Amino acid sequence: MGWTEVFTDTYMVGFVLLFFRFAALFMAAPIFSHQNIPMNIKASMAFFFSVVFYSSMPPLAMEITITSLILAILSEFMLGLVVGIVLLLAYNVITFAGGQISFMMGFSMASAIDPQTGVSMPIISQFLSLIGLMVLLALDLHHWLLLFIDDSLRAIPLGGFLMTEDLFNYIITAAGNMFVVGFMIAFPITALALLADIIFGMLMKTMPQFNILVIGFPIKIMVSFVVLIATLSATMLILKGEMIEAFNTLEMFF
Repeated sequence: MGWTEVFTDTYMVGFVLLFFRFAALFMAAPIFSHQNIPMNIKASMAFFFSVVFYSSMPPLAMEITITSLILAILSEFMLGLVVGIVLLLAYNVITFAGGQISFMMGFSMASAIDPQTGVSMPIISQFLSLIGLMVLLALDLHHWLLLFIDDSLRAIPLGGFLMTEDLFNYIITAAGNMFVVGFMIAFPITALALLADIIFGMLMKTMPQFNILVIGFPIKIMVSFVVLIATLSATMLILKGEMIEAFNTLEMFF
């Protein structure tokens, strides 16, 4: 690429589309979409990586008009949002499981603002979400996403992304899988909490003086914490498998 070609209309429009591809990814994908990262930092990162990947950008294969440019920008935003949705559906199994666990422990009213999403969620969900975020960093997911963008430049032309039926069907399947896997993670604590309720109910019938509010709830919380600690490593392994599977399914874009 000569210096005279860098500032032509084709390459300038290509740079803008590349910037929007990175910007959409940083707005939707896990790790990069963290609410504690200011928006100007995300925009600066998108501009920086657009400059880095500018040399590997393929020539723009579209007619430059106002209409085609708007459609191309929307296409780039759609690509980043779909990648973020695919990965978040796999990541949110941990927050759904945390909500179930908090409900069974009696912690559903004890909520706090999650620093990653900026919404209020039960403290067990927040605890598991932060540990899951460390797992994603240990997996180098942030590096994987940058490599995915590099590969997508060769497979998906700038402004040429279209939703396919297979991708739409996968998102629906992944949304259902999120609830199934999340309940599977929370099942040990759910089953033990149900068993504890049955035992406490039998004790109330045999010993009416037994105060379940004073004795029962602390015992249930203690047992739930013990089971949560015992199954934490298995839970993170499940999350790791779900994230790897979700990232591998991004190949359907190609």
